[in-house]
Amino acid sequence: MGHENFKEMRKAMVVSQLRTTDVSDPRVIAAMSHVAREDFVPAASRSVAYSDRGVTIGDGRALNAPLATGRLLNTAELKKDDNVLLIGAATGYTAAVVAQLAGSVVAVEQSSKLATKAKNNLSELDNVQVEKASHSDGFAESAPYSVIIIDGTVDAISNALVEQLQPDGRLVGAIMDNGVARLVIGHKAGGTIGYQYFADCGGVALPGFEQAKSFSF
Repeated sequence: MGHENFKEMRKAMVVSQLRTTDVSDPRVIAAMSHVAREDFVPAASRSVAYSDRGVTIGDGRALNAPLATGRLLNTAELKKDDNVLLIGAATGYTAAVVAQLAGSVVAVEQSSKLATKAKNNLSELDNVQVEKASHSDGFAESAPYSVIIIDGTVDAISNALVEQLQPDGRLVGAIMDNGVARLVIGHKAGGTIGYQYFADCGGVALPGFEQAKSFSF
């Protein structure tokens, strides 16, 4: 499949998946229009890189659906001075998008194979750091973060991540509630965080939070 076809597929993703929902931030749309998603999936899956569902990337994992990621980034309202912790680096796609929107990104991936792929895919971006670590543990060495993005659906949000968020920071993610992925945003004030639900949106499961003991519905 040629380069021009992928460009058309990317445009179709923006028109049919992003603009028809509540992904309205022009910077998010521009970033997702720019990053070549097909470069972050296995060769056999490139033809479905822009489909409206998760794309299998190996090691039992899938790249989150474009709409789910777009909704999270739209609600996060990323700024150029944000220091972002991204949970679930996968092969690096979302980190590449966030790198267009924020000042710096620490992308955590607990799969050794995927962490290596992400590092290779993101090697030319000087504002992205990939760390191999448990998803629920985050990466405290570079904390605090102004924004935390959990790019996948989890059973609960761990206390460890909340502790790495700066006092006025925000966190976006998807919580599984009775079989439905519910997108939430949390705003931290002092040492506590309050969450607000903003949409139901299908997304891929992100491992590592099975024993998390913080926020859940």
